[in-house]
Amino acid sequence: MINQKKLYNILSNSNVIASDALEAAIQESKNQRTDVAQILVNKNLASETILYETIASGLKLPFVDLSAAKIRRDILTIVPEPIAQLHHIVSFDKTDKALKVATLDPDDIQTFEFLEKKVDLPIEIHLTTPSGITSVLKQYRKGLRAEFREITAEQVEGAGPENLKQLAEDVPVVRIVDTLLEHAIFENASDIHIEPTEKDTVVRYRIDGILRDVMALPKQIQSGVVARIKILANLKIDEHRLPQDGRFKIETDAQRVAFRVSILPVFDGEKIVLRVLNESAQALTLEQLGLQPHPMELLQRNISKPHGIIYVTGPTGSGKTTTLYTIITKLNTPSVNISTIEDPIEYRMQRVNQTQVNPKINLTFAAGLRSLLRQDPNIIMVGEIRDTETAEIATHAAMTGHLVLTTLHTNDAVTTLPRLTEMGVPSFLVASTTNLVIAQRLVRKICTHCIESYTLTRTAIANLAKQINLQNILDVLEHEGAIASAKQAPETLLFYRGRGCRQCGDSGYKGRIGIYELLEVTPAVSDIILRRGNADELMALAVKQGMLTMLYDGFLKAKAGTTTIEEILRVTKE
Repeated sequence: MINQKKLYNILSNSNVIASDALEAAIQESKNQRTDVAQILVNKNLASETILYETIASGLKLPFVDLSAAKIRRDILTIVPEPIAQLHHIVSFDKTDKALKVATLDPDDIQTFEFLEKKVDLPIEIHLTTPSGITSVLKQYRKGLRAEFREITAEQVEGAGPENLKQLAEDVPVVRIVDTLLEHAIFENASDIHIEPTEKDTVVRYRIDGILRDVMALPKQIQSGVVARIKILANLKIDEHRLPQDGRFKIETDAQRVAFRVSILPVFDGEKIVLRVLNESAQALTLEQLGLQPHPMELLQRNISKPHGIIYVTGPTGSGKTTTLYTIITKLNTPSVNISTIEDPIEYRMQRVNQTQVNPKINLTFAAGLRSLLRQDPNIIMVGEIRDTETAEIATHAAMTGHLVLTTLHTNDAVTTLPRLTEMGVPSFLVASTTNLVIAQRLVRKICTHCIESYTLTRTAIANLAKQINLQNILDVLEHEGAIASAKQAPETLLFYRGRGCRQCGDSGYKGRIGIYELLEVTPAVSDIILRRGNADELMALAVKQGMLTMLYDGFLKAKAGTTTIEEILRVTKE
């Protein structure tokens, strides 16, 4: 938890631990990647209380022993249970002037700032012991169990619409749902999954593209939580057999977050998935997307063209919409009219005319796009090309002097062009209207708090060689200036990974960045499209013309310490 170098200095300057025992514990902590303080306690080299009092004194922080403390319920719940469990931080006292919190990680600035905004009071940080935190966490569980019993008792009365509505407005249910939503926002989760099973209700968050278990709620709470979310999203609380979709928004002075709700009947009840959309998040700049210099030059050149189409491709959740919004933000000036047709509208953009698809009233992508063309647009964004009709209207719009931005579901850049001809768009239209194809994936970034360098072992190199052409990778790394020579032995190259720490939930990753390949439609590429050439021909030509594939872009980012080799292979080889 505490910076290990700082910890070593504090303990070596005190008389609590013999120097040779401390050296041995530090070496063991490095080998096992565990906390030095915990090793010292486990080996009975120091009592937990004395050890943490010494550390607190060295850090110039007050110490508090919470192992036998009873904390008032209203003060305890200021820090939601999931945050207390994940970050090992609890509130134990409150005055008019400050909130007193105890922690094992006094460097967790992000959590302290979050709590300061939440309670609108300064935070007084105290150091405590792991057993003190564990003791306080048990008090949460006792309180929640009592609240669950109260909810269960109310459910016995019946499950009619009136009782469900009353249950959904009950304080414990409201608090549980608010805690789940608040914690998801704090952890930068993109989705919340609330899944009923035979014996309980599992809550999972998707963080940086990976689902993680957060907690298991008792089965009895399920109908209350479902009813509460249905009321928030203005859905029918007594409808349990049909899927439902809705939306609601949470606004505070600090942020504005929208939740897109999908409810689906499953065998054990109703499963809920909430997509978390932070509407107050700042739009990215082109530089923040993570493009290499040459692809960035290609993108800037092609978005400045007055007409044509730019396709962004990739699977669901690969960041296509973020890329499109970033391009639109760059192009959004008073001199142009920008119109979009989307499903759904994920973020509001100032001075951009955004239209939501609504199939119930026949407002499809194709119908909406036809109407947009009568609105005197300069730039059009089509959320997704799903059918031949939309593809043809989009290409004709590009032919008649509009810049069109859209997405398509293909695995890489070169398969996009044959896909369009397979959909029925004439090859001459594809060749003459397409300016640029961007294929992308999102990879997790190495946590900056626990990053470490390493070299590849011979076994790792042999395994890599089975999956990719290592020599090609080395050639690209040399060409892009990432290494001195492609003849360098792979085992001498430094790569990076995250050890895992409290800041990243022990995953070694925090945040995401894109890896890209950009295919510009040159006269040579147009010739292959016109004679209906296949993807292999296009790929050979694109690489010859200098296209960086997603794999190559990924390895450049891995060599720079942005992500890991394992992460690149996970998203490009799946």
